[in-house]
Amino acid sequence: MTINPKNIDEVKMWNEFRGGNHTAFTQIYQNYISLLYNYSTSITPDRELIKDCLHDLFVELWKNHRNLGETTSIRYYLMASIKRKLVRHLETTQRHSQHHEAYYLENPDYTGSHEHRLVAFEEEKLLADNLNESFRFLTKRQKEAVSLKFFQDMDTDQISNAMNINPQSVYNLIFGALKILKEHISPEKMTFA
Repeated sequence: MTINPKNIDEVKMWNEFRGGNHTAFTQIYQNYISLLYNYSTSITPDRELIKDCLHDLFVELWKNHRNLGETTSIRYYLMASIKRKLVRHLETTQRHSQHHEAYYLENPDYTGSHEHRLVAFEEEKLLADNLNESFRFLTKRQKEAVSLKFFQDMDTDQISNAMNINPQSVYNLIFGALKILKEHISPEKMTFA
């Protein structure tokens, strides 16, 4: 049974883990694995990559527990760690994809059988770029509210508490953010030039 992360002394648990306490490590894993998995799906839809990275993260944490620094928030420490790990993997994969794409473009004999993959790759990249670009139009508070709502599955009351604002303000932030995103992710902006 997992304990609600809000009800634990994170500093104490983290320091016990850093000192080699396997029970504290297990508790950290049980308390945060679902949150990290859900958060990771906001970074990539590749569930196998997420599982691999989470496994690697916890193996590395245990292996290096004596060398880790202090933290006052296990949650944010782990979220930052898994994000770095996933982004590194995704960047490596993207470099490989670009290399293969360049190869196919330079070798026309092979493009016919891989043309549909290149088109799909370009469409996916365009959508991701458009989404990332549209997020820059949001305020910091709108980004935070959207992230908590859609990437961490928090309800309005939880977001209200986390952001220290009233529920109506949460609705206003999310509604405003979705309106802005809808304007910037329109079908006409998703067509190829």
